[in-house]
This record gives sequence, C-alpha cells and structure tokens, in this order.
Amino acid sequence: MSSPAGPQRPPREADQIKVWFRFVPREDWLPYDTEGLWATRLGPDTARVDNVPFLQDGVAEGETVRFRTDEDGVHWAAGRVADSGNCTVRVLPVPDGPLGHDAQAVHERLAGFGLTGEVFSAEFPLVALTVPGGADLRGVKALLARGRDEGWWHFEVSCVTDAWRAA
Repeated sequence: MSSPAGPQRPPREADQIKVWFRFVPREDWLPYDTEGLWATRLGPDTARVDNVPFLQDGVAEGETVRFRTDEDGVHWAAGRVADSGNCTVRVLPVPDGPLGHDAQAVHERLAGFGLTGEVFSAEFPLVALTVPGGADLRGVKALLARGRDEGWWHFEVSCVTDAWRAA
C-alpha cells in the first residue's frame, strides 16, 4: 500500500518535485511501502529533500538524493548523495499520558531546541521532526528520554549523524 502523498502543499517553485522512496513496511506499523517527499531539483537526477520523512529511514530534511524518473514521470529515490547534518526524530504522544493525543504539546516541549516538523494527521498524531545539526543534541536526547520515561511519548530516531551518536 502506498503512503499518503505527504503534505498537500503546492510546489513553491518550478524546480520543486516529489521524490518517492520505497521501503519494506514494518510489522505492527503503518502499512505503507512508499513515501513521497518534496524536494528541490538540483540537477537532472539530484534533489534536496525539503520536508521531514514520516516513514522513510536513513534520510533527513536538507539531504541531497539521487533519483530516477520512470516512464510515468515519477521520481524514485536511488540513494543519498550528500548528508545535511540534520537528524530525523519521530515522536508519538502516549494517548493516556500527560500529553494525550496533542501533537502541539510535543512541539511545545521541543521548541526551545529549534526543531521543526510536521504532524501525520489529527487521528494519528505522529510528529516527525528535523533536528538541525547545530542544535543542542545532548539536550534533545535528554528531553526525548525524559519524555519516554515519564510516559509523555514514544520516539525513534530514524536518521542520525556522527554528532548525534557522540552527544
């Protein structure tokens, strides 16, 4: 099953394209096997990812990817060309925890670190966040762990850097 088309915003510029990623769906998770991410075309087969992935692991906003265009004009990711220095973190509030289903409360808790992100849907308040390379990574990791330990949320880090590992 394919994922939703992602954020439904119109392209900002003529060089804005949707790059699709294929992956094997995880058991007991969303049943999708593709995710489309907005990207800015940089060359005939490269683009910079412009939004945070909800499902695709190993890629973050700002990274340059290579793509192949199929006969239907769909751009399929073929690999990462350059890292952005950003990390991707996904946070799902615990429904019966102190934040309830409130994705905005997740954003508010993490706002001081300069994280940006998007919410999957009102029904499924999964928050996908971009952690900039220059953020206080130790602080972000500590708050994520505290929130998990205190029952605020579950989280996963789906794209990491050496700086994240070292923090």
